[in-house]
Amino acid sequence: MHAYRSHTCGQLRPENAGQDIRISGWVHRVRDHGGVLFIDLRDHYGMTQVVADPDSPAFKSAEKVRSEWVIRVDGKVRPRPAGTENTELPTGLIEVFATDIEVLSQAAELPLPVFGDTEYPEDIRLRYRFLDLRRERIHKNIMKRGQIINSLRRRMVDQGFFEFQTPILTASSPEGARDFLVPSRIHPGKFYALPQAPQQFKQLIMMSGFDRYFQIAACFRDEDARADRSPGEFYQLDIEMSFVTQEDVFNAVEPVLRGVFEEFGGGLPVTQKFPHIAYRDSIRWYGSDKPDLRNPIKMQDVSDTFRNAGFKLFSDLLADVGGKAAVWAIPAPTGGSRAFCDRMNIWAQSQGQAGLGYIIFKEAGDETGAGPIAKRIGPELVESLRQKLNLNVGDAAFFIGGNPDKFYKFAGEARNRIGEELNLTAKDRFEFCWIVDFPMYEWNEEEKKVDFSHNPFSMPQGGLEALETKDPLDILAYQYDIVCNGVELSSGAIRNHRPEVMKKAFEIAGYPESVLIEKFGGMYRAFQYGAPPHGGIAPGVDRIVMLLCNEPNIREVVLFPMNQQAEDLLMGAPSEVGPKQLRELHIRLNLPEA
Repeated sequence: MHAYRSHTCGQLRPENAGQDIRISGWVHRVRDHGGVLFIDLRDHYGMTQVVADPDSPAFKSAEKVRSEWVIRVDGKVRPRPAGTENTELPTGLIEVFATDIEVLSQAAELPLPVFGDTEYPEDIRLRYRFLDLRRERIHKNIMKRGQIINSLRRRMVDQGFFEFQTPILTASSPEGARDFLVPSRIHPGKFYALPQAPQQFKQLIMMSGFDRYFQIAACFRDEDARADRSPGEFYQLDIEMSFVTQEDVFNAVEPVLRGVFEEFGGGLPVTQKFPHIAYRDSIRWYGSDKPDLRNPIKMQDVSDTFRNAGFKLFSDLLADVGGKAAVWAIPAPTGGSRAFCDRMNIWAQSQGQAGLGYIIFKEAGDETGAGPIAKRIGPELVESLRQKLNLNVGDAAFFIGGNPDKFYKFAGEARNRIGEELNLTAKDRFEFCWIVDFPMYEWNEEEKKVDFSHNPFSMPQGGLEALETKDPLDILAYQYDIVCNGVELSSGAIRNHRPEVMKKAFEIAGYPESVLIEKFGGMYRAFQYGAPPHGGIAPGVDRIVMLLCNEPNIREVVLFPMNQQAEDLLMGAPSEVGPKQLRELHIRLNLPEA
C-alpha cells in the first residue's frame, strides 16, 4: 500500500464498503459522541468521516489528535448506520473504521479557525493566508479560478489564437499608472519597469506577422487598492488581432466570455448578444460608463419641460446663456411614498448634495402629484412628465439640475441606490454590454490643455482628416469597454497603425515626435515598415473570477493578495535590503524624515 494513501478523502463510496484503505489529510474537527470519536478528515479533494471507538486499536491515537493536525489513517470502509447518512457530502454514505492512526505533523494553536466561515480581520487572514486558503469557500474560489483560466485558454485556442509570452522586464512608459521600477546592476543609474500591460509588445507581435495573439498576462501597476483591483499586480486575458475591425474583435470576444459565464455562472442567464451603448449615451442614461444593466432605470433629460415651468431653481439654471446646464430625471417605479423620497433626500445630503427634488405620482383623479416640484409646475406638466418617463400611479421621479459634467456621477449613484432600495436590480443574471465611441481627447483642467482621454494608441474615427479638421474634443475613437453587472472587465481599441496619424494624434495632445521616438521608439519604428490594421482587448481575469464566485472583494479570489497598503503580510514584502545589495545596484537611500 502507498505510504500515505490508497484513496483521497473525497473518493470513497458505498461500493468501497469492506475494503481496507489508507487516507491522509488534515483533521477538520473531532467530535466525541459518548466515548465514540468521529474525526472529519479533509484533503484537497473532500472530506471523509473516520470513526474510532474504545475497541479500535487506533482509539488512543484518536484521543490525542486536534484540529489541523495532519494524520494518516488505516481502516475499513463501512456504510454509515441508518439515519446518520449525510447526503450533502459526496462521501456521506460511508465512514472509515480506524485501525491505525499516525500523526504526520502537529498544528500549533490556530490564529483563525479553518472550520466554518467566520469573518476575521484582514491582517490575520493575510498573515496566515495558508490557513485562510484551507477554508472551504476560499479553497473553492481558487480552484474555480484555475478552471476558469483553463476554460479561457481552451476557448481562445479553439478560435485560432496562439499564446505568446511577452517580457516582464521592460522600459518605463509615460502614460497610465505609476510603474514598478527595477534597478539595473550592470547599467548603473538605469531602471527596468515591470509592464503595466503588454500593450506595445502585443502590437509589435502583429507587426511581426503573427495574426492572433493571446496571453494570460501578469500586469503590474503601482496603484492604490480597491475592492475590484489588487494593489501591485493583476492578470488579464490579453488579446490582439490583425486585419480586424471593431466588430471582428467583438465577435471574437463575446463567445469566449459568454461561454465562460454560462459554464461557471451556476445556471444564471447570460446576455446572448451584447448591446452596444455609446459612451455619451451611457453617461446620460446611467450616469456611468460602466452601467449595471440589471437595473432597468434609464435617466432622461427633461430640460425642455422645466425651461419655462415656473420652478425657479431649475428655470434659472437653464436660462444661463451659453451654459451647459440641464435637468435630468431619474424614474423610480414603485417609489411613490413620502418615506422613501425623504430617505433618498437625506442620502443625497449625506453625499454633499443640496438634496433631491422629487414628484410622487398619486392616485387617479389627483393629477397634481406630491412634492414641492409638483406644486410649483402644476398638474399639466406633472402629467406630461409622468407620460414622458413612462411611470404610473404609485411611482416617483427624482430630479437633478446643473452641469451634467459635474453631477452625472452622483446621478448614477442615485440611480443605483434607487434600484437597490426598490428591489428593481435583478441579482440572478449576468448583463453584458459594450461601451463604444469614447472621446479621443478630453480637456485637462489642471494643465489647461487637451489630453488623451483613454488609450493614446487608438485609431481616431475619421483618421487623419478628423485630426486635421475637427475640434479635438469632438473626435471619437475606436475605443471600447466591456462591462458586466456594472463592473468594467476591460478596455480595448482598434490601434492607430499609421505613423502619420499617430504623429498628429500625439501632437494634438502636446507631445512632439521626439517623445514618440524616445518613449515608444520600438513601436513607432515598426510602423514605418508596414503595419497591419489591428486591434485588441484585455478582459481582467481577477474581475471575471470575482463575478463568477459572487465575491465583493478581489482578495477572495487571489491566492496571496496584498493588503490595502500594498504589503504582503505573509512574506514580509516590501522589505529592506542590505548595504551590499544597494552598493551592487549603485543606489543610495534618501528616506523621508520620520
